[in-house]
Amino acid sequence: MVLKREFFLTADGSTSIHLPEWDEQYHSKHGAIREAEHIFIKNGWDYFSSQQKGFSFSEEEPFRILEFGFGTGLNAFLTFLKAQEEKIKIEYTAVEAFPLSISEISRLNYTSLLPTVYEDVFSKFHELPWNQKQAVSDYFTLKKKKEKFEDFSSDKKFHLIYFDAFSPRVQPELWTERIFEKIHALLHKGGVLTTYCAKGSVRRAMQSVGFEVERLPGPPGKREMLRAKKSAEHSA
Repeated sequence: MVLKREFFLTADGSTSIHLPEWDEQYHSKHGAIREAEHIFIKNGWDYFSSQQKGFSFSEEEPFRILEFGFGTGLNAFLTFLKAQEEKIKIEYTAVEAFPLSISEISRLNYTSLLPTVYEDVFSKFHELPWNQKQAVSDYFTLKKKKEKFEDFSSDKKFHLIYFDAFSPRVQPELWTERIFEKIHALLHKGGVLTTYCAKGSVRRAMQSVGFEVERLPGPPGKREMLRAKKSAEHSA
């Protein structure tokens, strides 16, 4: 699949991408960084960290995060910054079937807007080879999987999943019971999934496979989002 990509500035000054053939955007026009921080950091990382009783992280069992939809790499980069700040070891796996080119990545301006001394890391994320686990820092490893969500499998379980696929309007096959059943099995008991989507059919699909689902206030420009949790009592 080759789609035309048009770059534009969102309301917080950060860059995103519009796909005219689908009338779909990688991020909200109200702010790419603002949206990612709200959905995946505040309501993902921060929430999980506040609820992580029963989890004990170590070299053998690090904090594992899975992202469906690596896209621009913004979610991974924000998570990297949290790992550096809080000195928590993260094993980050990202799945992306249609990666951006290096020339397209060079048009994204996230590092110029974030208070960071790790400007080179964002580029490095995209330059690293696919399908290989790579150490980015003492606290962060990244493994990018170039494949469709439907084909992804892992013998490891994850504590937190960022579900950032394109919307159900353009990719309905990624928001089904079959997909969420697979994701449910990839999570540890007590693990969390967070997504920008709040569609009723998506919420019901999550609930039907055993997730405890809550509607939350969305980022600017969006009324709601969803967060799903695998019960600590649920079978693995």
